[in-house]
Amino acid sequence: MSSTATKITALTSTCVPLNQNNVDTDQIIPARFLKGTTKAGLGKNLFNDWRYLPSGEPNPDFPLNDARYQGSILVAAHNFGCGSSREHAPWALKDYGFSVILAISFADIFRNNSLKNQLLTIALPENVVMDLLSAIESNPALKLTVDLTQQSVSIPGQASQTFQIDPYRKKCLLEGLDDIGYTMQFMPEIQAYETAHA
Repeated sequence: MSSTATKITALTSTCVPLNQNNVDTDQIIPARFLKGTTKAGLGKNLFNDWRYLPSGEPNPDFPLNDARYQGSILVAAHNFGCGSSREHAPWALKDYGFSVILAISFADIFRNNSLKNQLLTIALPENVVMDLLSAIESNPALKLTVDLTQQSVSIPGQASQTFQIDPYRKKCLLEGLDDIGYTMQFMPEIQAYETAHA
């Protein structure tokens, strides 16, 4: 784990709709692709069993294969990221190019893993998300603005939405820090303590 990471402050992007409930981590990145020792390259197998037909050809009905849908924001429905605790799920989403996941709800372990890996997960009310999914499908060029500083999501045609996030995780995302990087900010105090108690 590195001590620094990409900062997340504000983002304006088009979206990819995934109107599915209970998307589990084995659907996000199937277990057979977890043999690597690095995060790099996991994005090519993101949603593998949905993205590709048994023949290996891209599934034309899956949103990631639809040229109309592009962007760094994925919009899903209920209970996104349920299943196992594999950290490879947010790694694969990040490697593919997603920076923000909007959904009605998230599995707790997935959400924690995502925030630790600079993947912002935002839960919004069901009616807002369902209206947003419909809007994206009708107008793939629709853009959202996510402002982490203000904890807001601006959606064309809707009132701006606010979201909750743990203050510590917010600080790490804004400053581009992982847990180690955050701890290293206190190195002078740590060294002083160790010297005093040597």
